[in-house]
Amino acid sequence: MSPAVAEQVDDDLWSAIGDPTRRRMLDLLLVGGDGTATTLGRQLPVTRQAVAKHLGVLERAGLVRAAPAGREKRYRVDDAQLARAVAQLTSVGSAWDARLQRIKRIAETIQRTRQDRTED
Repeated sequence: MSPAVAEQVDDDLWSAIGDPTRRRMLDLLLVGGDGTATTLGRQLPVTRQAVAKHLGVLERAGLVRAAPAGREKRYRVDDAQLARAVAQLTSVGSAWDARLQRIKRIAETIQRTRQDRTED
């Protein structure tokens, strides 16, 4: 990855997204618009307390925003931060595509060189 791409990647953001339960929570929030730890907990195979901890990680990464709703907090995906994550993923994907193309060209050059040697 180029230094420019590496600087654009937010490790905390990707650490938050790296967990399958948190990704599922983001999916549920995107589909439902918002949710509380209780409502999300009903849809996930983890306890309400675990959901609350996962929501805290997502909130610290800026992926969700919380608003008080009675005794609970109502969470909503932060569209700008999610768009930033998508842009980072696209950038990292492009960098890897370029790397793989370079590796392919090197491998093809090595293969041609070997073929040329065997033909001589």
